[in-house]
Amino acid sequence: MAAASETRSAHEEPPGRVRAWLLEGLSDMARHQQGPETDVRPPDASATAPEPPHHGQRWWRVMCLTGVDYFSTLGYQPGIAALAAGLLSPIATIVLVIVTLAGALPVYRRVAKESPHGEGSIAMLERLLSFWKGKLFVLALLGFAATDFLITITLSAADASTHLVENPHFNSTLHGHQMIITLALVALLGAVFLKGFLEAIGVATVLVAVYLVLNVVVVATGLYHVLAAPHLVTDWTSGLTAERGNIFVMIGVSLVIFPKLALGLSGFETGVAVMPHVQGDPDDTEQRPAGRIRDTKKLLTTAALVMSVFLIATSFLTTVLIPQQDFRNGGPANGRALAYLAHQYLGSGFGTAYDFSTIAILWFAGASAMAGLLNLMPRYLPRYGMAPHWARAVRPMVLVFTLIAFLVTWIFDADVDKQGGAYATGVLVLMSSAAVAVTISARRSRQRKWTIGFGTIALVFLYTTVVNVLERPDGVKIGGCFIAGIILVSLLSRLARAFELRVTSVTLDDMAARFVRDIASRRIRFIANEPDRRDAAEYREKVKQIRFDNDLTPEDDVVFVEVTVRDASEFESAVTVRGEVLHDRYRVLTLEGTSVPNALAALLLHVRDVTGCKPHIYFEWTEGSPFANFFRFLLFGQGEVAPVTREVLREAEPDVKRRPRVHVG
Repeated sequence: MAAASETRSAHEEPPGRVRAWLLEGLSDMARHQQGPETDVRPPDASATAPEPPHHGQRWWRVMCLTGVDYFSTLGYQPGIAALAAGLLSPIATIVLVIVTLAGALPVYRRVAKESPHGEGSIAMLERLLSFWKGKLFVLALLGFAATDFLITITLSAADASTHLVENPHFNSTLHGHQMIITLALVALLGAVFLKGFLEAIGVATVLVAVYLVLNVVVVATGLYHVLAAPHLVTDWTSGLTAERGNIFVMIGVSLVIFPKLALGLSGFETGVAVMPHVQGDPDDTEQRPAGRIRDTKKLLTTAALVMSVFLIATSFLTTVLIPQQDFRNGGPANGRALAYLAHQYLGSGFGTAYDFSTIAILWFAGASAMAGLLNLMPRYLPRYGMAPHWARAVRPMVLVFTLIAFLVTWIFDADVDKQGGAYATGVLVLMSSAAVAVTISARRSRQRKWTIGFGTIALVFLYTTVVNVLERPDGVKIGGCFIAGIILVSLLSRLARAFELRVTSVTLDDMAARFVRDIASRRIRFIANEPDRRDAAEYREKVKQIRFDNDLTPEDDVVFVEVTVRDASEFESAVTVRGEVLHDRYRVLTLEGTSVPNALAALLLHVRDVTGCKPHIYFEWTEGSPFANFFRFLLFGQGEVAPVTREVLREAEPDVKRRPRVHVG
């Protein structure tokens, strides 16, 4: 098996500098992306090899990466709240903050605890379903995740270009060039990630720090002007009471309006998606990342608290200080309420600086989304066999996602409003799935109070999702396109990789190793048998038929090999071989794998490598249509075993002289 691994490595070695550069750091962000319960070491690692320590960044630096998405919503959230709720905007924002702190935050703190490798709630839900229905369910969620993250990239870049074009100093020069500017911002974001992920974190830290400081200045200045003119608050409360009546009506209307403010919840999914980059404790490992979990909870809590304070303060100030008509389409505060206050109360110089800071963080908001994509997609698609090997590398995936972002930007003409529905839908679907996942987890753990609490939160998010979909169905349509695209590409990739040797390791127990040693002194002959009754008659008839078909003599020693398929929807797996003696005379090697041909091919290569002898394996032809048997192999790991085993061996071992022999009678 080691030699087979070396052979494959030799064929996969990049031949040129460009490809070597693209595949450099193949393990930077998607190192051996396995399932949540599988070994993350490379296939040829020793079972006793020490697990390398986890390296990453301090949690507050990673918070800045996810914060460029979360905090950048201050650029448009106060204006959205003002348009949706009018004078009720501060009350509706308080409802949003309550849902954030009492709903989204506890949900994602639980997700961080139970899925600490960056897969998020998708991994938690994956464990509930098996076989192909589980894979299709995950692909659907990945479609909505792609919708969320990719639309974050394109929408934020489009919003940043809008701010740039509408700035008084650049309007005459840049007017009509928003598409080109948006594409340039997306390309620049991709270039940052091609340069290196650490550079992305460094840029995010600076942008978030500058942006939050400028917002503190704007908020402090706004509060000063409110305190200096108490009638502003009196006018607001009087107008609110006249418009809505009592507090209960206000709360009820706020609950109805809440789905329109749901973009203020963005950032939690990327918060858990970038978990692998949180440093944690020195003794953290990939299997026991206690420090990473603790620090990710700090990340989520700090980001939520900071954002909640800013949301309440900015919604109050913009409602009290800005006339309602200025929020409308074409008004000076439309889409830039805080920038409006910065220009009005702090002058053109500070206002321009605030504009550029807002443009920068809106552009780089796509960084957290890109990080989420680079961490999430390689954890599933290559493991399902639904993406090529290079999908585990960072730079090729950056190029793929950047090109898709170009296409999305072109389709929607770099229009922010056209993409808003898709963005909200992606965010809310993922948050609803997270709430459902932690509810099921709490129920399985028999935590009754947590089950009721998380169940209530799940209902709130599901309600919000349904209302958003009904009001803006474009989000579901776009998400459906992403889902269809992912499934189509995944199935084509699975088909193209059908004959790969996808067994990560082969381990023989003591009895199996003894069988191999016994027959190694002679010609190694295996008989592939599909286990049925497993009585003496079955093995007697099988031996008789194989000897007759292949002119074997009674002196030719044989060992039976039987493979049981666990879950054919899985692509890669380790194989453990167990030996047993049945009916006091028949030696049988039993294997469990995701595919019969792949398990047999891996065993043959492993036996060849440990013994130095070329093994032979004997099959009988499978009855039925070859096409039907091929699809049985693709879907269920069985079917026409003999020719597929030979094809897997041919791809894994190009040297005919070293390739194990396949006989069919």
